[in-house]
Amino acid sequence: MHFISRREWAFLALVFLYSFIPAVVGLVRLPELLGAPAIIPPNPRAVIDPLPITLHILGSSVFCLVGAVQFLPSLRRCRPALHRALGRIVAVAGCVSALTGLWMTVAYAFPDTLQGPLLYVARVTLSLAMVALISWAIVAIRSRNVAAHRAAMLRAYAIGQGASTQTALFLVAMALFDTEPLGFSRDLLMIGAWVINLAIAELMIRRAFAARTSGAVI
Repeated sequence: MHFISRREWAFLALVFLYSFIPAVVGLVRLPELLGAPAIIPPNPRAVIDPLPITLHILGSSVFCLVGAVQFLPSLRRCRPALHRALGRIVAVAGCVSALTGLWMTVAYAFPDTLQGPLLYVARVTLSLAMVALISWAIVAIRSRNVAAHRAAMLRAYAIGQGASTQTALFLVAMALFDTEPLGFSRDLLMIGAWVINLAIAELMIRRAFAARTSGAVI
């Protein structure tokens, strides 16, 4: 991987660090879901119906960690075949993550303190949006519309990374108020994390568009 620049390695390190807590907590829960003794406090919903959360953990981990590699310009430029191969894996993992997230939202019985109507609607909407964006990204790249492909995948990635930003906001909230947000405030915090991610994604897309336009003019 000598073709990856130091700046890109720094980007990967930052994304992996940002994804560390939700990814590791999810992976640590896998033995419990497979019947082993719980390492962290058990999740009753997961124990009763472990399949969707197991698939969600695996799909989300692959999508967030391997997906970060896909954004490296040097990978696309120097190893296009690898980029395409990883892209297929990331697309499947992203759809698995989104659809199992939708599955859990609809099938699991959440107490109102952990999921109110607002968060329920947001989760359903964003799960469907993530699948739609990944599907559109596939259609776009098959049509050789690279800009649309990258924009759609960046938006899907912003949704998929929601848990990382939610973790960061939860840590800040608990540090400030010395208590875990619950009820409506929790819903707002969870949704706010997706809003932040999508806003950053839109800024990056606009910046890339402006750079292409400027280059075309020159």
